[in-house]
Amino acid sequence: MRELLTIGTFARAARLSPKALRLYDEAGLLRPAAVDGESGYRYYDPAQLERARLIARLRRLGMPLARIRRVCDLPAQDAAEEVAAYWRQVTAETRSRDRLAAFLVDHLSGRGSAVQDATTTLEILYAARSEPGPVRTSNEDFAYADERLLAVADGMRGQGGDRASAAAVDALNRLLTLPVPAEDLLGAIADAVGDAERAIREIAASMPSGEAVTTLTALVWSGSRPALVHIGDSRAYLFRGGGLFQITHDHSYVQSLIDEGRLTPEEAASHPRRSLLVRALTGAGSSLPDLSMREAAPGDRYLLCTDGLPGVVPARVLRETLGGPGGPQQVVDELIDRAYAAGAPDNVACVVADVTARPAAEEDSTAAGEAGAAR
Repeated sequence: MRELLTIGTFARAARLSPKALRLYDEAGLLRPAAVDGESGYRYYDPAQLERARLIARLRRLGMPLARIRRVCDLPAQDAAEEVAAYWRQVTAETRSRDRLAAFLVDHLSGRGSAVQDATTTLEILYAARSEPGPVRTSNEDFAYADERLLAVADGMRGQGGDRASAAAVDALNRLLTLPVPAEDLLGAIADAVGDAERAIREIAASMPSGEAVTTLTALVWSGSRPALVHIGDSRAYLFRGGGLFQITHDHSYVQSLIDEGRLTPEEAASHPRRSLLVRALTGAGSSLPDLSMREAAPGDRYLLCTDGLPGVVPARVLRETLGGPGGPQQVVDELIDRAYAAGAPDNVACVVADVTARPAAEEDSTAAGEAGAAR
């Protein structure tokens, strides 16, 4: 029989402290091989060293103990994918906090206050539409547009997804009924997303499957600086100066493979797991959205869409359509027509909005929008 090591000897070999080993024991991560019945002294098998070192490394990454337990119980390849997914989440949240910190620095130092000339204000002309696609019998996608909120959400898991997508957009809509200073907008949006998560948790609890999932991509307008909130694989694009720029990053499994250089965008389009998300609103509150402030300018055109549009309509065609002479409603209709012409195997929801400048002194009581909510 292999000789057991005392907790002190094992701690030195694993480069851990006895206190850490006791914590891992209490958390069920690393039970001692034997415990003295009288003294309560712990003894460890040398074969446990590899697991102890893995736990220590994962702790240095900042991984929570509950997630470490899951990693340790997985086969090696699955464990590697779980660690990669965790680190993608950490880096995405760090980027989001970095953008928030940069915004706060600019705001507090006064560098970000003068965005537009005082004699002009920005307004948006918009249209929204959502369609089930010719091969679908239900539509869980949601599209919404008004003068302060542009949003799309792609629900999943049937009826639960339908209600989840609507709840996510509704949480942002309720936010706009409150007086929120521009400098507090990102924090208020984060709170609204928390409200959406709680609503989705209740929806999931009422479903036979116990699940309700949705993506959310939205622009919340405060003066000339829209705030972008994004989680999942719906997208936001900016058409400016004849160029089309994707301003969101897909939170999908295939996008993570692209980021790691293991897959090309062309290969991702036909990958069997292309619809698998690594971040979404599920009611669990375990994934945070990307949050950022953006600068808008007259002449900008925004497109927000669920994955059913770029999944079948190439970026080149999106750019050509957005660069056409039509207004937002005409462009929305043309984009959905193009998706249908390509087969539209998924639901399609999109919002198009044009940014225009209006003299601040000009009295204009007409509605800015061409359309409202659609689903």
